[in-house]
Amino acid sequence: MRDPARSVSRFEVRVSARIDAPAREIYALIADYRNGHPRILPKEFSGLVVEAGGIGAGTAIRFQMKVLGRRETFRATVTEPAPGRVLSEIYLGENAPVTSFIVDPASDGRSADVTISTELPVKPGLLGRIERFLTPKLLSPIYVRELELLAACARDRRGEAGRG
Repeated sequence: MRDPARSVSRFEVRVSARIDAPAREIYALIADYRNGHPRILPKEFSGLVVEAGGIGAGTAIRFQMKVLGRRETFRATVTEPAPGRVLSEIYLGENAPVTSFIVDPASDGRSADVTISTELPVKPGLLGRIERFLTPKLLSPIYVRELELLAACARDRRGEAGRG
């Protein structure tokens, strides 16, 4: 059966970074929408509310995002297509975006390669071409900052564990 949300053409914005912390610790921070995830959100995100659940699959969230001076509210359900490795936020609405956090252990076992990837529907015509050009330029720096905050949060958490 074909997924109607996938029947529309889509494009992707993807940013990756190596983070100096074990993959399981990084994934745990991302999946914890009550305590971990709020700490990695850049200033463009605000008002994160957990409507159901709170950790991993089954969590329902609501938040605002401000881009180009415009604030928009999003609602999403969290899934884990590959638990411990891939966590996805499926936004509500027809042909809505999907943001995934992919955490792959590095070969050294002490760090991980983390990717934030958003798939968005392609609008037809000139508007679609403009959106495909501008969206990566707007989202990529936000995702770079989110990965920096994730790395800092992982460092802080490891420092706290070392003092305990």
